[in-house]
This record gives sequence, C-alpha cells and structure tokens, in this order.
Amino acid sequence: MNAAATQAQLAQTAAPSHERGLLRFITAGSVDDGKSTLIGRLLFDSKGIFADQLDAISRAKHKRTVGDTVDLSLLTDGLEAEREQGITIDVAYRYFATPKRKFIIADTPGHEQYTRNMVTGASTADAVIILVDVSKVKLGEDGSVELLTQTKRHSTIAHLLQIQHVIVAVNKMDLVDYDQTVYDRIVGAYQQFAQQLGLQDVHAIPLSALAGDNVVEASARMPWYQGPTLITLLESLSVYEDAHEEAFRFPVQLVARHNGHEANDFRGYMGRIEAGKVARGDKLVVLPSGQSATVKDIQTLDGSLESASAGQSVTILLDEYLDISRGDLLASAAQPSTILKTVNADVCWLSEEPLDLRRKYWLKHTTKQVAARVAKVDTLLDINTQERRPAETLKLNDIARISVNVQQPIAADAYQAIRATGAFILIDEVSHQTVAAGMIRID
Repeated sequence: MNAAATQAQLAQTAAPSHERGLLRFITAGSVDDGKSTLIGRLLFDSKGIFADQLDAISRAKHKRTVGDTVDLSLLTDGLEAEREQGITIDVAYRYFATPKRKFIIADTPGHEQYTRNMVTGASTADAVIILVDVSKVKLGEDGSVELLTQTKRHSTIAHLLQIQHVIVAVNKMDLVDYDQTVYDRIVGAYQQFAQQLGLQDVHAIPLSALAGDNVVEASARMPWYQGPTLITLLESLSVYEDAHEEAFRFPVQLVARHNGHEANDFRGYMGRIEAGKVARGDKLVVLPSGQSATVKDIQTLDGSLESASAGQSVTILLDEYLDISRGDLLASAAQPSTILKTVNADVCWLSEEPLDLRRKYWLKHTTKQVAARVAKVDTLLDINTQERRPAETLKLNDIARISVNVQQPIAADAYQAIRATGAFILIDEVSHQTVAAGMIRID
C-alpha cells in the first residue's frame, strides 16, 4: 500500500468531531511480535503514564532490553508469570487520552493457547491492531510471502466479530534496516489475504515499537512512508455507533413491581436498550410470545423520558397487562427478531475439553438462558486457506459453523445485522465454564 492510498483511506474514514469519543482497540499478533512494547510506547510517548509507574518498571527485575533502555512491555504485562516468561497471558486493559480522544486498549495474548482471551478482548473493540513481526515473515526468493498462522487466525476472528477497523502494524522495521521493499511485500501479501477474507477497512503502517518509529512521532528513518503515525490514525478513526440506526431491541433484565403497600399497580420492564430507539406510543412486539404492546412511559432515575436510544438503561411501562419475564425481548413491531429453535452459528471453541455432541449445554443469549445441545458440526474453517471442511468435533481454538437445538425458542438476529442479539455463549452444564462464543447466521 503506497502513501497516497494510505492517505486516501484515512481521508475516507476520518471521523467528524462529534464522533471522536471513546475508541476501544486491541492489539493482536503472534508471540513476541511486540504488542506489549507497542502499547507501552504509545503510553510513554503520549505522556500516558505517571512518573512512579515509569520508576517502577525501570527497577523491575524482569528486564528484557539492552543497556539502560526501559522495558515498556512491563506496563501491560502485570502478571508475574508474564514477566518471567516474556509473554502476555491475560488480557490487560489500559486507559489513556490525547487532546483529541480517549482510548481503552486491550493487550491480548499472542500464543495460540490463549486465543480465547483474544476473542474476549475483541468482542467489544472498535479497531484491532494486528502486529506483523518482519523478522518472522518468510520471504521467498521467488517473491512469495508466508504470513504467520496467528496473523491469519486473529484476522479471521476480527472479521467474524465485525470489528470496524483493521490496522496492520508491520513492526520491528529496524531489524531490516527500514527496507521499504520488505514492507511492501508483507503488506501486499496481507492485502491479498484480507480480500480473500472479506475485510474492508484495512490500514498499514511500518513502525518500530522499541525505537518509537511512527508510533507517536513520524520516523526520519522511513522518509518513503508519508502516511499518518499510529496515534494520528487512531485519533481519526470513526466510531459512529450503528446500533442507533438499527431496529429496536430491548432484552428484559428485570420486572419491577411496587412494594405491595401502594394502591397503584406499577409494572415496569427494566434493561438496557441494545439497538435502535423507542418513544412513547411506539408499537412493540414481545418475543418469543408474539404479543403486541404499546409504550406508555420510559423512566430513569432522573425522571420520565419522551424517548431513549441504544446504550441507555431504562424502565419501560406498557399500556397492556402482559405476561413478560426476564429473558423476553421487546422489539419493534415493524422489524421483529427471528424466532429460532435451531441456531446456526459460527463459533470459536474456547474449552480445552473438545465438543461432545452427547453433552448438554446452556445457551446464554442476551438475558435469556436455555438448555441446548449441539446437533452437528457443519464445517470446520481452515485458518490458512479459508476453506471449510467436514468435522465431527471441535477442539480448543477451532472456528466452525455449527447447528444448535435449543429447548425453548429464542428471539435473535443475524450477528452482522445486530451484534447484541446475534451473539451468544455456550456454557457447560456440569462445569459451568464457557466453552464457546457464537455469532448467529440467518440465511
């Protein structure tokens, strides 16, 4: 990707000022690609750490740098095991701000064993920085480029989770003397894979997290790159919340009644609006029962509202007396959800115990939890080739299309349409551990 293309992409996706609120992003890549060091460099160069934090990491015994250079990775590698082994195990969240925007960073593990931790961090992210270590990419003399499996795995997960923006950070450019040819070959190979995958908004940046090149300050050692620095790109990405434009979805968390000593028969339905907008007088449908309802009032701790939108926690009062309980869904009557007894979904298997089609699971969808059984594994996704092949079971970190039969119907949407009502988790009935994260597909 040349500088002109990068600047054109940046102009197309630059966020208007009213959209430049909080940006949630994650780092992803293989082991020792420099994810923690990159975040440490971002915090250090943007003045996002305190003096006592800098002093603490300067005196840390697990030092993985040469000479007097501060080991910035220690800012996120907080577990003792992480510092001893030099790897990230758990998801580490850090908060910082620039004059233009606030950020929440999730530093996710690179080892395949901890892919489930990466899925957790990615589930709420607006952007993902996929680090590519130039020293690990195999560059053939015939012009071929072989990307690491973890790069492909994390890119696939980013696509499945519908993360808006993908930033390819080609790291450790100092190890190849800032060679533009190496960078162009790697970016070209990734762009080809991204096109095959279906990723849309992809940006590429050459950098050195250790030396600070193109992280916050532009690098004088790469004059051939005329695009934005990483922090400039992060400040400009759009995070407009599409959920406001979607059909209304309100999973009921709690039915609120009066204390029994009052004459009025108050009945309110409490929860968080996951998508769309609602106003007094709106016609709704209660799912999965299909009963019709009319909004009488919308209440909060600050008083009554005429309308409310996605992200707000409210209590909705209806004109009708209906049988509604936790787990039911209030939806737009004009655009209701689909009622499913069999759920077809893409899942990432998160358990060290393989899938057993004979076992029972709990399916947790919004505020509803129902008994479920995996009917079959339709296809298993090959991370390298993106081809799907038949399979009978799933093991840790496998990504597959499966069919799940549920004991009670659920009201759901396709994940690509409405993320909140298109996602679910599977819970083992015996151990109560989360074994899979799923994204519903409705043909």
